[in-house]
Amino acid sequence: MIVLLLVVIPVGLLFYYDGKLHRVNALSGYPGRIGDTPGTNWLIVGTDSRQGLTEEQKKNLATGDADGARTDTIMMAHLPTSGKPMLISIPRDLYVPIPGMGSHKINAAFNNGGPQLLVQTVEEFTGVRIDHYAEIGFGGFDNLVDSVGGVQMCLDQPLHDPKAGLNLPAGCQRLDGAQALGLVRTRAFPNADLERVVNQRKFLAALMSKATSPGVLLNPFRLFPFVSGAVDAVTVDSGDHIWNLAWLAYKISGDPITTTAPADGDEFTDDGDSLIPGETTKSFFDYIARGRAVPADLLSGGTGAVS
Repeated sequence: MIVLLLVVIPVGLLFYYDGKLHRVNALSGYPGRIGDTPGTNWLIVGTDSRQGLTEEQKKNLATGDADGARTDTIMMAHLPTSGKPMLISIPRDLYVPIPGMGSHKINAAFNNGGPQLLVQTVEEFTGVRIDHYAEIGFGGFDNLVDSVGGVQMCLDQPLHDPKAGLNLPAGCQRLDGAQALGLVRTRAFPNADLERVVNQRKFLAALMSKATSPGVLLNPFRLFPFVSGAVDAVTVDSGDHIWNLAWLAYKISGDPITTTAPADGDEFTDDGDSLIPGETTKSFFDYIARGRAVPADLLSGGTGAVS
């Protein structure tokens, strides 16, 4: 009987939390959609949605009051059949063809057509099939970080950005949820968004490392608040499950290859200053679409503010 309970209770909790996940039909089919490509590919989207935040929380987190949701972050997590996983930042200013809209900065796809149009845009531009989708807004992000007791980060420089509610000294320190949100939001750098995406990748890997550590997994006072926070904060595709998210967290919690998708320069377009993709961009994603390791000369770790 005891053994049965030890099996039934965890399985029951797994399905309970899975049923509470927010879902959206992000990976719907469309004419001419590419077939499967090697490995498993996630599209991870961070938005500036304030849904679920009280007025006091908006003030404390310095989020402002904008309605709706726009993409602050677009990442592809590529889990190859062999070799290291990759976390790839796709700059929101990358100027690409968007179905039905012409060429625009890639974040316009989400802003105008939501997850479905963004997934289609990424697939058609990269030639990489997206298998899973995850989206997180401002609401719940701070609680997610606080649920694991904060995340240790080492900053190469002090960061001060009133717009993001951020005031951090240089050096190693444990960031709480509000500080972490400020870190992944701030663009107060010479290269603005290109440096921000580096910080975002490093923080995501650090958060997943903390979440999958024994100190969280073996501590129900950390584990259950984290799982509860995740299902409240994250939206996934209609076909995704909590065990898919757990596998993603495990795979990127180690030492993934982190890089920004390359561009061949910048140019002023109808959308303003834009990053222009070229042969290096095409070559980069061709390697991923064929299931081959991306050469070192196409990888760009960037600097950012995080060691």
